[in-house]
Amino acid sequence: MNAIHLSSIFQQPFSSFLLFSLPKSKPFNNSGIKASSSEKEGRNKEIRVCTERACRKQGSLDTLQVLSGIVPPFVSVNSCGCLGRCGAGPNVVVLPGPVFIKHCGTPTRAAEVMAFVCFGRDDVEEESRRSLEALALRKRAEDEMGNGNFCEAHRLLSQAIDLKPFGGVHIMLKDRSAVELAMGNLAEALDDAKEALTIAPNYPEGFISQGDAFMALDQVDAAEKSYSMALELDPSFRRSKSFKARIVKLKEKVATANLA
Repeated sequence: MNAIHLSSIFQQPFSSFLLFSLPKSKPFNNSGIKASSSEKEGRNKEIRVCTERACRKQGSLDTLQVLSGIVPPFVSVNSCGCLGRCGAGPNVVVLPGPVFIKHCGTPTRAAEVMAFVCFGRDDVEEESRRSLEALALRKRAEDEMGNGNFCEAHRLLSQAIDLKPFGGVHIMLKDRSAVELAMGNLAEALDDAKEALTIAPNYPEGFISQGDAFMALDQVDAAEKSYSMALELDPSFRRSKSFKARIVKLKEKVATANLA
């Protein structure tokens, strides 16, 4: 998959790429305030990206990657089969609706789709730009984390969060929690994990991060609850080697505590 690059904003209005008009929707609240059940139901939307051969050749996998990186907590992004109109790809459909969107083959266009879903209007260039910039910073931070440059990763993630993108903040907070943990800032790591879960209450990786912070603080009961919640939300963690290693470490800590 190609690396994500920022693109210049298209001059053509976004609405010209809609095959049907998109119903107006209220903006997502990404400020860290937990949404009520009724708010979640009203905001629940899904974006599906065609990843069949024709759309793949036109860049739909990159579109899927960008949308997944800037998604707000109450929008889901998934791949799907052919949506027709193969010559106008990559094609995207927004549900409920359905609303079909054509020519979604650049990071800018993908960000405009997400912003349009969130805000229900087409004057979203500034929101799209900030969200793409934040995503690029997060990707750079991930590289720095992989190289062990945690201070630089922390700086990049903080810069990305400060941009106040319309989506992906919970992912950035989860990543920064891991960085704080690696730097030995245990309380800050827990704070970031908790904030990620405040924004996205059903975020499995957020519970993993929270569990890791609790483990580092020797709060094994709280860590066990966090890991259990992550597993409940995403049973596929059972097959994860890293998750299994966490459970082994947790059991060892529990056994040590029982002997004390």
